[in-house]
Amino acid sequence: MPELPETETMARDLHREIAGRTIERVAVHRPDVLREVNAKELARRTRSVTILRAWRRAKLVVLDLSSADRIVVQPRFTGALLLDHGSLAEAERRFSTLEFALGDDLTLHYRDIRRLGTVTLMAPERWADYESALGVEPLDPSFSDSYLSALLRGSSQAVKKLLMDQRRVAGIGNIYANEALWRARIDPSRPARTLQPDETRALRAELQDVLAEAVSARGTSFRDYRDPTGERGGFASHLTVYGRGGEPCSRCGARLVETHAIDGRSTVLCAWCQR
Repeated sequence: MPELPETETMARDLHREIAGRTIERVAVHRPDVLREVNAKELARRTRSVTILRAWRRAKLVVLDLSSADRIVVQPRFTGALLLDHGSLAEAERRFSTLEFALGDDLTLHYRDIRRLGTVTLMAPERWADYESALGVEPLDPSFSDSYLSALLRGSSQAVKKLLMDQRRVAGIGNIYANEALWRARIDPSRPARTLQPDETRALRAELQDVLAEAVSARGTSFRDYRDPTGERGGFASHLTVYGRGGEPCSRCGARLVETHAIDGRSTVLCAWCQR
């Protein structure tokens, strides 16, 4: 967390509010979130620079700058980009690691309670190298049945682990991998190469559907995820398996099984429905 739907929500909200604004001042309160740049250099390279665009790649929020640099934010578990018009709650401000003053009493904070996320300033060449290692976006037209089939055929890994590999498919994390596999009736532990063509088609369709639905609901909030206005995502009430281990399957009534056998992450499945 946050995954594709949450970072997509962040990026869309930020683009509406800050595209075209100029960074007037930078204050770094917790420099341990910075990567590949120190506080002094970040301030020097971003002050008086205009934010051209906010967008998402994988689980990242990217700010394109008029200097050609990019601010790349990876929120991980407790990170959030919050817009402050002067009324940000003190409980949120206390965990602000850095802030960009954008004029007209608007400040963009990167709040991170556990400081597990990162903020990186990348020159164009560095971004090109970094981005080239990321996989295809699952909501792009290029993520077709044939593309997914080729990925699956070439791997003996558990299908859930493959879906979460950012070098292969970008943006999918534990929540939506669990949900898509349940919807497609596929056991998360199955070797990827064993999936049949009809199962591959179902998985691609269900994965895209659940991601699109979660984006429409502005993501999933359990504890820390907030959109840039400080609001919670609304998709948690639509989850069918994630976080529901031990409860009845909504499709067949069997008890949902929770295991950590796949890559140490919590996997919830219906052993009756998913084969």
